[in-house]
Amino acid sequence: MIPIVDGLLSIGGKLIDKLIPDPAAKAKAHLELVTLAQNGELKELETRMSAILAEAKSADPWTSRARPSFLYVMYLMILASIPMGILSAFSPETATAIASGMKSWLTAIPDGMWATFGIGYAGYSAARSYDKAKRP
Repeated sequence: MIPIVDGLLSIGGKLIDKLIPDPAAKAKAHLELVTLAQNGELKELETRMSAILAEAKSADPWTSRARPSFLYVMYLMILASIPMGILSAFSPETATAIASGMKSWLTAIPDGMWATFGIGYAGYSAARSYDKAKRP
C-alpha cells in the first residue's frame, strides 16, 4: 500500500478504537475503512493504467517509442558487461574505475525516478500483454 493510505488506515483505526465501544460495530467500522482504502487504491491504479494504455495506443512516434528505446539502452548496458569482464582481466584498475563511476552516476538518480521507471515498465508490460491477449 502507498504510505498515505497506510497513514489514513492507522489514524482511522485509532479513532474507531477510541470512539466505538461495541466490538461488533468496531469490527464493522474497521472493515469499511479497509474497503474504502482498497477502493481508493483500485481507482488510482485504474487511473494510472488508463494513462499507460492511452500512451501505448498513441499515434505519436515519440510516445510509442519511448519505453522500448529505454529497454534497448538497458539491454546495451547488460551487453556492455561482456567487454568490461574482458577489460578487468587485462586492467582490473581501469575496469574498477569505470564501474565505480557508473555506480556513482546511477546512485545520483533520485529514488522517485527509479520508482517512476518501475511503474512505467510494469505498466508498459501489462499494456503490451493486454494488447496481445486482446488480438485474435
